[in-house]
Formats: sequence, structure tokens, C-alpha cells
Amino acid sequence: MIIVDTSVWIDYFNGKISKETDSLDTMLGNQEILLGDLILTEILQGFQEDRLFREAQNMLEGFPVVPMLGVPLAIKSAKNYRTLRKQGVIVRKTIDVMIGTYCIEHRISLLYADRDFDPIVRHLGLQYVL
Repeated sequence: MIIVDTSVWIDYFNGKISKETDSLDTMLGNQEILLGDLILTEILQGFQEDRLFREAQNMLEGFPVVPMLGVPLAIKSAKNYRTLRKQGVIVRKTIDVMIGTYCIEHRISLLYADRDFDPIVRHLGLQYVL
């Protein structure tokens, strides 16, 4: 079971070929992919055309969607952000710390193409997939 970050889904929907989108393509239908509610929001908000929005929504709703936050994980995410900041690492998007924290706490690997996750891997033990 894995979670695929927004960065990979966006590249996938845009037809960008990369090692991450190739991995996603291989995993589709062969591995259980969870979709976080935060990731679902990020993906869908990027579609400008209503038709493409609906097509993506229909596809993505075929995956199990899990809530990624709540009070305990919100606090843990804040602690993780502070831990990184104390080490001189500033993550540009708080939502990436939330996603990373969810994956760490649930021991789920993350497929991503966003450098903000690199320090979460190095300093907090996030497991990643290639």
C-alpha cells in the first residue's frame, strides 16, 4: 500500500514522463494506492476545464480516500515542522509536512516528485517509493 503525492498525480494527468509517473503507471491496477483527502483537494483544484475535473474526480474516487488530518496529526505535523526548522530546514508548504506526517505515522510509503519531501525523508524517516 502506498500514497501518491499531488506532484506525481499532476505530472501524470499532464502526460509528463518521469520515473515517478512511470512508477505510478506500473502501480495502477497492481498495487493498493490510497488517496489522501488533502491530496484529492490539491489535484482537483488544478483543473480548469469542468469536463477534465469530472473525469479526474471519477477516476480518483475509485481509490480508497483517507482523511489525513485531525487533532493528533495536526499537532504531530506542527511538531515535525518545528523539528525540521530547528535543524535549519524550511519546508515551503505546510501541507507537505501534513502528508509526510500521515505517511510516517501510518507506516505508508509515499511516491513523490516534490523536493519538499526530501528533508522529511532524511530527518523524520518518511519512506518513499520510486
